[in-house]
Amino acid sequence: MANRMWGGVFGVAPDEILEEINASIGFDRKLYAEDIAGSKAHAAMLAKQGIISAQDARKIARGLDTILSEIKRSKFKFSRALEDIHTHVEARLKDLIGPAAGRLHTARSRNDQVATDFKLYVRNAIDATDAALAELQKALAKKAARYAATVMPGFTHLQTAQPVTFGHHLLAYVEMISRDRGRFADARKRLNESPLGAAALAGTSFPIDRYRTAKALGFDRPAANSLDAVSDRDFVLETLSAASITAVHLSRLSEEIVVWASPSFGLVKLSDRFTTGSSIMPQKRNPDAAELVRAKTGRVIGALVQFFVVMKGLPLAYSKDMQEDKESTFDALATLSLVLAAMTSMVRDLSPDVARMKAAASEGYSTATDLADHLVQKLGIPFRESHEISGKIVAKASKAGIPLEKMPLKEMQAVDPRIPKSVLSVLSVDRSVESRKSYGGTAPKNVRREAEKWLKRLGK
Repeated sequence: MANRMWGGVFGVAPDEILEEINASIGFDRKLYAEDIAGSKAHAAMLAKQGIISAQDARKIARGLDTILSEIKRSKFKFSRALEDIHTHVEARLKDLIGPAAGRLHTARSRNDQVATDFKLYVRNAIDATDAALAELQKALAKKAARYAATVMPGFTHLQTAQPVTFGHHLLAYVEMISRDRGRFADARKRLNESPLGAAALAGTSFPIDRYRTAKALGFDRPAANSLDAVSDRDFVLETLSAASITAVHLSRLSEEIVVWASPSFGLVKLSDRFTTGSSIMPQKRNPDAAELVRAKTGRVIGALVQFFVVMKGLPLAYSKDMQEDKESTFDALATLSLVLAAMTSMVRDLSPDVARMKAAASEGYSTATDLADHLVQKLGIPFRESHEISGKIVAKASKAGIPLEKMPLKEMQAVDPRIPKSVLSVLSVDRSVESRKSYGGTAPKNVRREAEKWLKRLGK
């Protein structure tokens, strides 16, 4: 930091270890586009307000455009001697246009500048994440429509519970992702206040127009309190919270894919594009993509926890601790982008083993609840009584080693002579799912309707 740009008060250069711990250019260079956009908006406003000349504002804008082009074309030289992206841009601007570059920092601070840059970056990341989530929803909804009537076992405690359809199961994740998108949208709405012009912490005595810069940068309004504007990192915590919940949902689906694709279950297959082999066992087909999506959840959640710890003890306003907001956030959002792309591709790729799904749905006496419900409807008995009768029939069938739908009527009537012959019509897994017509239920008609509704909403 020999070229410290605000070091008039200092008599000696900083220690090397301070330079090392202070430098952020290794990661905050990602903010170059946002930093340049904020600077252009600030310079244009300064000229409009008569704080700097129109001529200097034009020089600044042209210089910033040149820097943007240089960085995009990998022609820009980065150096650890200049600690961050803001210093790099300002130093290069001075090289390009001379003393006029020094006017750009009028009526702003690094504090409001970095907060603005990071808000712009996170806002862009939210928009990209929302688009990726919509693509995953679309992939799930398309597969749900195709397999709306494909019967599979539904599980609780990972034990066979009741038959559901594969389409219904996939639509559960469409609903989860809808909530994820809602959380990101909420975070975006709250972050969309501009810190620019709050300066270091107290505002500025220059007659700036913060509404103008807010509008130029796509913010809804300027942040109302200068202290809060520069010290707020709620938008990072909210976004990482939404990202963490999303990552958990993806991990749950990954876990199901791993389980379903195992030979012991055999419910789905992934193609060679999403499986790998073993270095020693020739027969292996490992669902590595799903396993890595599951594992990378830890990186996203870890970023949230790390930044909670950074923020928990900070007094107002800005502290250098806040530099630790970026590196892990960049990693978490990039990780989420990667796993979303991987999951969307896997969903498109996986294919259910329809016959095995149906066979598995028939195991474990999964239609016992249908038996109990039928007795309530036909005999008018309390559900708890029908539950006990059905349990005794299941125990009898299990002891005989026969499925419930193959249980002779006389054997069931031996448990309770009131059991009607009509019970034999409700014990198949197909009949079970068809009967679940209540709103939100697994009946194929419900699933098709919901899938089509989602696809229409998502633009197919």
